[in-house]
Amino acid sequence: MAKQKEPTWSEDGLNFRTRKWVRPEDLNANGSLFGGSLLKWIDEEAAIYAIVQLGNHRAVTKHISEITFEASAVQGDLIEIGLKATHFGTTSLTMRAVARNMITRKRILTIDKIVFVSLGDDGKPTPHGYREITYDRDRMPTEHAVTGTIRLP
Repeated sequence: MAKQKEPTWSEDGLNFRTRKWVRPEDLNANGSLFGGSLLKWIDEEAAIYAIVQLGNHRAVTKHISEITFEASAVQGDLIEIGLKATHFGTTSLTMRAVARNMITRKRILTIDKIVFVSLGDDGKPTPHGYREITYDRDRMPTEHAVTGTIRLP
C-alpha cells in the first residue's frame, strides 16, 4: 500500500493562508529573520482572522502566551503563517499560531494562545454571540463609522 502524502495546507488542524517573503528590512544584526517582524505579521493576520470570526472591526489583541522560536529564516525564505480558533469566550476568541518555512515545512515559531477581545463603540468588551468557526464571510463587518464605509445590502 502506498504511503499517503500529508496535506500541505494543514498542520495540527491549522490552515496556512498567509505567506510572507523575508526581505532585507526583516533581518536582524545576525542576518536572520528579526523575531519582531514575524510577531508583527502574526499579530496582523490574527487580527484579520478575529475580525472575520467575531464580526467586529474592533477586535483587539488582549494576550499572547509564551512564544517558542524553534528555527530561523533568512533573506529570501518564504514563510507561512497558520492560525486556528481554539476557544470562543463571551467577548473573546482564542487561537493558536504556527509559522513555518513554506518550502521545507520546518517550524519557525509556535504560539499556543493569542486572545482577541471584541469591543463595543465605547471601547469596552462586548459579547459577540459566536461559538464556532465560520469559513464564510457572513460575519464580515460591513460598516465602519470612522472611515465612512457604507452598509452593503
